[in-house]
Amino acid sequence: MTEVHIVDNALVAERVTRLRGSSTPNHEFRRLLSDLSSVLVYEAMRQAPLVPVDIVTPMGPATGMRFERLPVVVPVLRAGLGMLDAALDLLGDVQVAFVGLRRNERTLQAREYASTLPEDLDGRDALILDPMLATGGSFVHACELLRAAGAGRVTAVCVLAAPEGIERVRDAGVADAICVAAVDESLDSNGFILPGLGDAGDRQFGQP
Repeated sequence: MTEVHIVDNALVAERVTRLRGSSTPNHEFRRLLSDLSSVLVYEAMRQAPLVPVDIVTPMGPATGMRFERLPVVVPVLRAGLGMLDAALDLLGDVQVAFVGLRRNERTLQAREYASTLPEDLDGRDALILDPMLATGGSFVHACELLRAAGAGRVTAVCVLAAPEGIERVRDAGVADAICVAAVDESLDSNGFILPGLGDAGDRQFGQP
């Protein structure tokens, strides 16, 4: 069963509101997306396995914790690029694998045009970064690629999700968790989230 973790935080709610606004300029949209991504990745790593490690503080020896194994981070092109720097700032030297997916606007099906996933992830966990979980097609496709490569725990990290997308990911049974800032009302007839925020890729990299 796919866990859904909605990040209930006043700072997140405020940032999401500003991100949605149609008058928010591209540069501000990118900054807000990065802010939200930091919080979402932080929450997505809550269950990451740790192992004890001996360290020396200025006051003497101590036992701390470190990650047992860092996850592979998978931004879905192109919108997921806006979440990557925040993930790297938090996680440090992680492997990044890109998946390029383009949705057919008639059938609403995702078509893969690029992938740099390694052939064998050897049980490593994975974080999929994409601001929008709409129909769920892109997330399911990315999850299936990760499963085929032998990923461990797979977590979808997104800002907004539609109920239909969440159900599709759950029905597919390919993700362990979804970490999201807000779940919106529904999808429109074109597969866009309502009230949503528009096209996250265009709002980052398109025309002002």
